[in-house]
Amino acid sequence: MDSLNVYFAGDLFDHKHLVGNALLSDYIEKMSSSSYRCLLPQDKEHGTHRQVSIRNRDLKMVIESDLGLFNFDGADLDSGTVVEFMVAKQLDIPVVLLRTDIRHAGDQSNEGDSWNLMCSNYPRAETVCINAMELYQQAAGNDIHEKIDSIYRSLSVSVIRALDNVRQRSPLTGSEILTENLYQWCAQYCGGGMEELLSDKVWLQDVLKRKRKHGLIN
Repeated sequence: MDSLNVYFAGDLFDHKHLVGNALLSDYIEKMSSSSYRCLLPQDKEHGTHRQVSIRNRDLKMVIESDLGLFNFDGADLDSGTVVEFMVAKQLDIPVVLLRTDIRHAGDQSNEGDSWNLMCSNYPRAETVCINAMELYQQAAGNDIHEKIDSIYRSLSVSVIRALDNVRQRSPLTGSEILTENLYQWCAQYCGGGMEELLSDKVWLQDVLKRKRKHGLIN
């Protein structure tokens, strides 16, 4: 069976973000026996000359991905990650929301999610909340490399389980025509050159065919 592509969104502004994203991505692929392959926008970007083309390339990766993994760490969620999450939800892409931050943030009550209420309670979304400090303290081994291996094995297993669960949820769109119109409309409401970037009808049909093959859309 082909690997399912997972768009991995999150902060990518310092070495901790970049390395942490890459490590978790690698462990997810290994621990799932390549059932899932994470697409990291940081592998397609550069640190200077940040223009709309970067935004468009990242959004195109969201659109063509089978599932999404969104890192919801931080006292306040990364705004770019939130935008990508909303594009994924508007396209009814199954997603996993991962939070390892020990801080309770946002405006929800104690039993709610630790982020802004407007980012919660969407369909085909699975939440994974793990206390990173506890995970670090409980990690096996005294050597830092052993700890890293223990931490990311545990994290990846939790994410894989959530991906397995959320992909089983039925699509919201009821017909092929509605689904195709939804994807075509996405290029219009994103604007900024996305219309031209997604004008390739063959590419779009290939994306939709792939997702239908895996039962992710109608």
